[in-house]
Amino acid sequence: MIVLRALVNRMRRGLARWLWHRMLFGERSQGQWRPHTRIAPTTCIDHEDRLALGDHVYIGPYNFIEASAGVTIGEGTQLTHHSSIVTHASHRAQRLLGPRFVDWAQPQPRPGWVAAPVVIGPYCFIGPHSVIEAGTTLGRGCIVRAGSVVRGHFPDHAVIGGNPAQVVGDARRADVRWLDRHPELRAGYEAWAGRSEP
Repeated sequence: MIVLRALVNRMRRGLARWLWHRMLFGERSQGQWRPHTRIAPTTCIDHEDRLALGDHVYIGPYNFIEASAGVTIGEGTQLTHHSSIVTHASHRAQRLLGPRFVDWAQPQPRPGWVAAPVVIGPYCFIGPHSVIEAGTTLGRGCIVRAGSVVRGHFPDHAVIGGNPAQVVGDARRADVRWLDRHPELRAGYEAWAGRSEP
């Protein structure tokens, strides 16, 4: 009986993985075909029409992307898992307006409402359990460490970590070591990243 239960559980997990967790190549973004982009079916995207993706983008399982003010994710960027990208924050407005929050009909935005686009440059890496907040811009080749809460503008190749996040390093320092071991990759790397020296 125990062996049968284990076999059924294994088959059930395999079927669920095949049906709901299988990554497929190919997405459309802003009317463009992105043949090498993959988005996990468990990722939730709100306002998908305002999400602009480059090709070779990987968005893993259990992410949340709220794109009402616009989200741009550059070519080759990887958003691992259990992370959020948000383009608005309503908590101040909700507290200020109370019950009036729901039916606010003034021509101006709700007091305390924050909304701004998020731009993530090409070949960035967003670690698990990170939050990218409204108005954030990441330059090309940035690395966001796991569990970071990111708000603001960050330069190319920044290693970003913490809560609140700050620049804690330069990704090119490690890249140089790898490029010394694999010089055949240097031309392709420098085509997107520029010179490898920090």
